Amino acid sequence: MAAAEAAEPSLKPADAVLLTTGASGLVATSGPDTRIANTTFLPNGPYQQTAKDPRTGQGLSYDAYTEDTIHRFFQMWQQSDCDVLHAMRRNPTGCLSDLYPFVTTTFLAPTEQGSDTPMAFFNVNSGDAPFLKSLADRFTLADNYHQAVMGGTGPNHIMLGTGDMVFFSDGAGHPLPPPPLPPQLAGLPPTFPPLSLIANPDPVPGTNNLYKNDLLAVLGIYVNCADNTQPGVSAITSYLQSLPFEVASNCAPSHFYAVNNIFPGFHPDGRPANPFNSPPAADGSDFFFVPPSNIRTIGDALIAKDVSWRYYGGGFNDAVAGRPNAFCPICNPMQYATSIMVNAAVRTEHTKDVLDFFSDIANDTLPSVSFVKPSGFVDGHPLTSKVNLFEAFLKNIVDRFEAKPKLFARTAILVTFDESGGFYDSGFIQPLAFFGDGPRVPLLAISPHARGGRVVHTYYDHISILKFIERNWGLQPLSVRSRDNLPNPVADADNPYVPRNMPAIGDLMEMFHFKHESEGRGEKGSSTTHRLNYGAGR
Repeated sequence: MAAAEAAEPSLKPADAVLLTTGASGLVATSGPDTRIANTTFLPNGPYQQTAKDPRTGQGLSYDAYTEDTIHRFFQMWQQSDCDVLHAMRRNPTGCLSDLYPFVTTTFLAPTEQGSDTPMAFFNVNSGDAPFLKSLADRFTLADNYHQAVMGGTGPNHIMLGTGDMVFFSDGAGHPLPPPPLPPQLAGLPPTFPPLSLIANPDPVPGTNNLYKNDLLAVLGIYVNCADNTQPGVSAITSYLQSLPFEVASNCAPSHFYAVNNIFPGFHPDGRPANPFNSPPAADGSDFFFVPPSNIRTIGDALIAKDVSWRYYGGGFNDAVAGRPNAFCPICNPMQYATSIMVNAAVRTEHTKDVLDFFSDIANDTLPSVSFVKPSGFVDGHPLTSKVNLFEAFLKNIVDRFEAKPKLFARTAILVTFDESGGFYDSGFIQPLAFFGDGPRVPLLAISPHARGGRVVHTYYDHISILKFIERNWGLQPLSVRSRDNLPNPVADADNPYVPRNMPAIGDLMEMFHFKHESEGRGEKGSSTTHRLNYGAGR
């Protein structure tokens, strides 16, 4: 237990035991997860992951570690199965979301098998996710909030911080095509052909959707989506052009955008990523990185407005010190930005550890805006974490705020997941650009101004958090092309999930009942004195 507590100091000591429970006990195999009840006779549709067989009692515990599912860019477009020929009044974009099991079980080689769990769900009415349910019962839940990019963790965090996508460049903002990698970097013999970093959703011969250039699901990173001759591009752009409302691809010419996970151009301590670093980073971040970005971040906008902010990452101090850690470098959108990372004073003021977040709560020194990212041990991501660990992390935060009523009275805590993890969702998807939106993820607003167990149906995505910050502190959109330029949705009386004025995303204000404060800043209904703390799992 002492080792568990030391490994994850963001948990209360009583919760550290969760790090030691839930292992499968199974031998590593490509076969089904036999802990799941009736695993070889699952229904043709969603099923409760924690359901037990009434005869044998067999079933997956809520505390169990589970397999990860595929959630890369082109695979998620494939899972969503979007075609206007499928469009209906309640689903005018025609995304059926009916290919999740197919994609997750066939993206590997023919002799392998993917996860059993793309159609699994937790049932909060039978005891799953008890703390998250208690928060939803007390505060406000958004059930039409979406990941902003089809795909994984890195692109969705980048979009959260910029409203845009990073691209391969010379490090000074001039786009370049990404060069191929030497095969030795992937452990292949030097006689092997150079490895392309361009994503290509054409399947390898003899497979359904084992994509070319997708070696071990870590390559296939960049897309020049302004060029319809590039692999996979025309299928998406043609779909966007067929929609009954105008959707721009938002793809600049000759820009190769990072649509799958890639390390930032800087290490947490500010050192530039470089394959000639001695020794190179063990996690591959000195080889698989996007050059430094000049795309404006919400951090830049807050600095310009003299609004205090910090990004708090679990394991950050250990990462800087070179100790073993579970810090997530692809989760800090500001770590990609030259404007934040090259200035030591700016970097050290605005990038901290979660332990510093706890200290700032205790000392009443929190900035106006906080981004809080748990470590990989407690972020709830399947395979490497569990949702009950994320609940324990979140409870530690909420308890600290509620123990200080004056602080909590002027705080809004927004809790969400960066992406759906490749799990099935039935919700409406509004395409906003080549990059997404993606499937729904939950968002909770925890605040004295968001009580009552309300459920808000307004269409949101990660950029809604940017819009909330911008409205609350009187900021302009980050750039002429960032997604925070989109209008707020106009609700349809018959179907509040589908905006009448697509494309549109909300600014989260419907989730709160703020008292109007006439300080000459912000818009009607917003408060200019409320602190925002954003937390993300997965």
